[in-house]
Amino acid sequence: MENNKVDMFMMANSQFFDGNMLMQIRDRLLQTDDSKWPMLQMMQLKNPTTMLIVSLLAGPFGIDRFMIGDTGMGVGKLLTLGGCGIWTVVDWFLIMGATREKNTLKLQQILM
Repeated sequence: MENNKVDMFMMANSQFFDGNMLMQIRDRLLQTDDSKWPMLQMMQLKNPTTMLIVSLLAGPFGIDRFMIGDTGMGVGKLLTLGGCGIWTVVDWFLIMGATREKNTLKLQQILM
């Protein structure tokens, strides 16, 4: 893919991925052909900060996990009311990393 397209994608979406993965993502995008560009532009990524806010407000109900696609964990949090609050507090610290990981997986699926 062209260097300017990759730079534009990275500038617009770097907050959605782990900082230590950015160089690997950039290298992978440079190796990808231009036919993937329309799919990359239309890709819906979850904002980690928004997921943290959702987790703070509705964490005991598992809505944060449902939103990032962790259905099993969402059901578990819903049925136990966030593990009696413990799971909810732990997720306040983990949800941003989990969101970035899901975004990376989504990008990898498109690039394959």
